[in-house]
Parts: sequence; C-alpha cells; structure tokens
Amino acid sequence: MDADASVIAVQGHRSSTQGSAGRQAPSTYGSMPFAARGDQPPKRIAVPVRVEPKVFFANERTFLSWLNFAIVLGSLALGLLNFGDATGKIAGAAFTVIAMLVMVYALVLFQWRAERIRRRDAGPYDDRRGPVALVVVLISAILVNFYLRFVHPN
Repeated sequence: MDADASVIAVQGHRSSTQGSAGRQAPSTYGSMPFAARGDQPPKRIAVPVRVEPKVFFANERTFLSWLNFAIVLGSLALGLLNFGDATGKIAGAAFTVIAMLVMVYALVLFQWRAERIRRRDAGPYDDRRGPVALVVVLISAILVNFYLRFVHPN
C-alpha cells in the first residue's frame, strides 16, 4: 500500500449472499439484522484513497482568481488616489484597504484548503461567508463614495 495514501473501509460482498439470478441478496431479511440470523456482516476491505493533482490545481486557480480580483480593485484604487479629487482619494484609500484585505483573505483561504487537501479531510471546501462579506464591504465603500460625492461636493 502506498505510504502517501490514506485508507478508507468499503463494503465487501460475500459469495453466500448471491441470489440464484446472480444478483446480490439484501444484507438483512426484512427487519432482521445479521446478529439475529446468526450470520456475520460482510467484511470491510481497506482501499487507498488518492487525491488527484487536479484538486491541488483547482485550489491554486481559485487563489489566483482572488488575486486577480484584488489587483483589479487595487488598480482602480490607485487611479482614484492619483487622479481623483478629495472624495476620490477617500474612496481610493478605502478600495486600497479592501484590496489588501482580499489578498490576505485569499492567502488564508488557499492555505486552509491546501492543508485540508493534504490531510485528506472530507467535507466541503467552500467558504460561504467570505464572498458575502466582500460584497457587503464593497457596497459599503461605494455607498460612502456616493454619499461623499453628493452630500459634500468639492
């Protein structure tokens, strides 16, 4: 067995449970479990589990996608900081902070997923709160920008 692969148990089947038509008979007779029939449950067979390289590459693609978004947002912020008026500079500073937070978030999420993949943890690897928080923060920054633009025009 490969030293790098973890092991899970899967159900084996016994030749005595085969029906006359070659189909597998159910493991219980009605509601009668194995122990009541005096029979033993099927043996469990150890099978190595491989994590395919495409899983690691998908994690890396997601990380690079988040960084691409952060760079676009940072470019917008840099343009506002360099060529905007006072309100534009405030919005540029807010978008710069948001872009840096997105980069940190992407790195933490990438490392978290990579560690779970290496340990072969089961379960979903998606993050339901991060994108929602990002949308709320971006909408808040845009609303502050509109508020400053129309209430305090320069």
